Parts: sequence; C-alpha cells; structure tokens
Amino acid sequence: MELTLLGTGAPTGLPRPGCPCAVCACAVGADARAATALIVDGVLMLDLTPGAAFAAARAGQSLGGVRQVLLSHPHDGPPVEVPPGLPHPGRVADGRRLALISGHRVRAVPLDAPGTGYEVSGHGGERVLYLPPGAGPAGIGEPGRSPEGPGAYDLVLLDVVGRPDALARLREAGLVTATTDVLAVHLDHDVPPGAELTRRLAATGARTVPDGTTLTVGDYHAVPDVPRRTLVLGGARSGKSYEAERRLAAFPGVLYVATGGTRDGDAEWAARVSLHRERRPGTWSTAETCDLVPLLAADDDPPLLVDCLSLWLTHAMDSVDAWSDEAWAAGGEAALRARVAELVAAVRATRRTVVAVSNEVGSGVVPATASGRRFRDELGRLNTAFGAECEHVLLVVAGQALTLR
Repeated sequence: MELTLLGTGAPTGLPRPGCPCAVCACAVGADARAATALIVDGVLMLDLTPGAAFAAARAGQSLGGVRQVLLSHPHDGPPVEVPPGLPHPGRVADGRRLALISGHRVRAVPLDAPGTGYEVSGHGGERVLYLPPGAGPAGIGEPGRSPEGPGAYDLVLLDVVGRPDALARLREAGLVTATTDVLAVHLDHDVPPGAELTRRLAATGARTVPDGTTLTVGDYHAVPDVPRRTLVLGGARSGKSYEAERRLAAFPGVLYVATGGTRDGDAEWAARVSLHRERRPGTWSTAETCDLVPLLAADDDPPLLVDCLSLWLTHAMDSVDAWSDEAWAAGGEAALRARVAELVAAVRATRRTVVAVSNEVGSGVVPATASGRRFRDELGRLNTAFGAECEHVLLVVAGQALTLR
C-alpha cells in the first residue's frame, strides 16, 4: 500500500495566513506545509484541501484514479472546491465499514473530539490509522474495551504535537509498538520547524516527512530510537521540568518520582507541587520518594520521570549530615560518595526508560557559606556522573532545549 501526503500541516497550513509569529516566519521552503491530505494507492483520498490538484501534480500524482474522498474533520470557512472528475467528498459514520471496489477496506474510528478517524486495510493486510487534528480514538484503553483488528498498525498518522496522549493510549492498547511507523501530521505553529521539530518528535518515537512524500506501508525505515536514559539540566524556571514531562507525554503509565516530598506549613512549596501535579497526564502515577535505586532496578516497568536530582542530593546530604564541616570530614564525604556511586550504578544497569531533571548550578554567584559551596560542588559532580550514563543530555535555557549529547 502506497501513501502520498499532499500536505502535512494544520487545516490552515503552515505558515498560517497573516500570522506574525516567529514559527510562521521561519516556515519557508521545505518547512512550509499545506493542510494535511493523503492519497492511498491512487484510489482513496483522505481529506480534501484547497489546491489538491496542484499538490498532487507537484508530488507526481494524478487525482484521475481517485474513486472515494473521505473527510475526517469539520472544515471551517467556505466549502472547498471539488476538482473536476473527483467524487464528491463524504464521511463514514462511526463504527461503520466501507469496502472499495479497489479492494481496500475502511473502518470509521470513533473519536474523543469532533470528526472521524479512518482505519484503512490494504490487499496485503497492511493497516493504517489516520486521525484528524486535535483528536484521539475514543474508548481505546478503557476497561473492558479490546482493540479491534489483528494487533498493531503498520503506520499511524496523527496530531502528535497537539495530542501526545492519543499516541500514549494507542501504545497502551498495543496498537502502536516499536515497529509502527508514527508520522506527525496536522503540524501547526506550536513547534519551530527544522531541527527542533525533529528532536521533539524523535523523543516520542515519531517523525515527519515533507509535503509530497510517497511512502510504502510496511517498508523498513529507521524508526526514531527513543533514548533509554535522558538527563535534562537547566536553571530555575528555565522550563526543564516541562521539557522532561513533554518527552514522556506520548507514553502510557509513566511513574512520576517526586523527590521533594511535602513541607508542612510551606504554602509556596505546596503551590509549586500542586502546579506540577495538575499538568501531568491523568494516566501517570506519582511516588514521593528519594529511594531511586529499587525503582531503577525494576525491569519491564513503565517509564520513570525523576524530578529532581538536586532535591535527591539534598536528602542524601541530610542523611549523612554533610552540612557540618566536622561530620563531612569524619566520614560524611565518603558516605555521600557511596550513595552517589550506588545511584549512578543503578542508572547504568537500568532497563527502564528514565528521564531525570536536575539543576545546573555554578554559573552565578559563589555561595557565601561552606555548606552552600559544598552542595554546589557535589551537585556538579552528580550531574557529571549521572549524565555520563545517559544516551541523551539536554540543557534548557529560556525554554529552549540545547542538545549536549
């Protein structure tokens, strides 16, 4: 089964008409995207967008063989002009199936937002799932609901940037696995194009292609390799926690490990904790602990998000009384080194996907106290040792993630 993507952008395209934002200003040339629409084996068209005939011609395709046009989402504005000879576009009711004379089979997938998703099966048993912008499949992953069809899809096209939780639900239901090609479509001005878009999509196990690309479903290609271990560094309010959470938003059952615990009577700290909790997906669970080694040693468990290592170090230094010069010299230093070495060894041996957050310190004012300088130095050593065991290390500055490794 062959798919040609006439466009990969949001319904209004990228750049948006008249939008002055920085992303739209940079979306030129190969980074410009028409509204998402695709042709399957030259006979089935999913979504009809303005300029479809010209887009097909640029991609080396003809609309002359198209026998069915299906719409996936409500189209705002004036009706789209139907090119001469093209069938009038329609929509399949949720749950209904459509058999085309070409041998393709289409099933309408119910969604949790306005519109219809389409599962398309080819002659050789290939299965493709196409979802409209801002939508995820309804019912999948809910108790008592079994996924339809024979296992995972070969190719899934969806709004990965806008709805990473939809991808997480498909993974949880076994409909997206490590061999599924996940393509991000309906791309809008939420993420800068080019290298930053590629990096963010790769972290979710997805990719994108330029407008006009033709794909053969089931052909081998390099599926983005999600790093097993990632360290995200940054200063205060740099966006490091948000970056870490975003990296795992497309995966189900994440365990959020909060190392800060609770602080009785501290309203400001409680507000910080509450803000973090509210923005986590509802499918994630939380553990408030600094005992990271057993969690890292657990095999085949969901991903871990550890936020953060600097608070873990504070707890570790408390446990050995490292703030006292006398205790530090009398064995506190050696005890802390042993705790750090144990954690680093656990990171090296873990088989779980881990994203850890830590503060990058030492670039500003030198602490005025010996204990403050000790914490700064030990955190630098911890970050260095932990980062050495990670496949991916990021530094977040002013909300921008810089890849160090």
